[in-house]
Amino acid sequence: MTIDPQTVRSALALACRAPSVHNSQPWRWRVGDTSVHLYADLRRWLPATDAEGRDLVVSCGAALHHARVALAAAGLRSTVVRLPNPDDEPDHLAAIVLAAGPPSDADLALAGAITRRRTDRRPFSTWEVPGRMVAELVTRAAEQGAVLTDVSGAGGPLVAAITEAARIQEGAAAYRHETAMWSGRSSGDDGIPARNLLPHAPADTPARRFASGTIVQVDLDEPDGAMLAVLGTASDDLLSQLRAGEALSAVSLHATTLGLATCPLSQPLEVASTRATVRDGMLQGAMSPHLVLRIGWAPGTPLTPTPRRPIDDVLTPLDPDRTP
Repeated sequence: MTIDPQTVRSALALACRAPSVHNSQPWRWRVGDTSVHLYADLRRWLPATDAEGRDLVVSCGAALHHARVALAAAGLRSTVVRLPNPDDEPDHLAAIVLAAGPPSDADLALAGAITRRRTDRRPFSTWEVPGRMVAELVTRAAEQGAVLTDVSGAGGPLVAAITEAARIQEGAAAYRHETAMWSGRSSGDDGIPARNLLPHAPADTPARRFASGTIVQVDLDEPDGAMLAVLGTASDDLLSQLRAGEALSAVSLHATTLGLATCPLSQPLEVASTRATVRDGMLQGAMSPHLVLRIGWAPGTPLTPTPRRPIDDVLTPLDPDRTP
């Protein structure tokens, strides 16, 4: 079977629209004749924010699912082997073996959502997310091996966990420096631009404190109607973190097709003590949390997309002597 290299290249360029911690885009792709390989780019690890590398792997998992979606829409079916060589190549997160297959309408719709999805840090509309939509998002997460749990009723404790995690992280000069380096930018192909950040984090909305942005603040007369949900898995190993990232992508893209906005929140899970609070206080110790998601109705016009690295910076040919 012959696979058009330009088709794969275009699909991977779309996959690189995946969300990642601080828009660091910590992935590399190696492409063979009939396979694509995903590697963690450890040079883009944010050690002060993400000391255990959990956010990095979740980010790569989101890119993996984006790639599966984009390849399917391009007429290429994927068979994925996750962590194909964990002992010798722990940064080799997935091998995707390709085969021809016509795209479905659902594949095309989901791929179309990739270019419309945004991480939206604005306060959301006062409208609540309908139960029917919540059920669909729960199903999308389950299809990727994760559980999406609505914790909206625990908003107070969750905000407290985020506040405590921020207090701990912001007490370290390295964290403050790292956050300043990756946010509030006016140019570049990574990081979070000022145009995608609020001038300050809303007092009643759980969010990390980034550099000051330029989004016009929207003052709501009523409380934000966003749903707060935790993405969790039964285990807390590397494979589970990768699966959680795939679930993040699946939930975010499906939410986009429904007209919903999303914002991943990783801060309370980057600190061991507050991660334990979320696990034991909100999930009753039944699963390991990997990410919190705010999901709701965007308050206004879509945000400008955040920048992405050129595809040539993240894509290299596979060693021709290597077996897929």
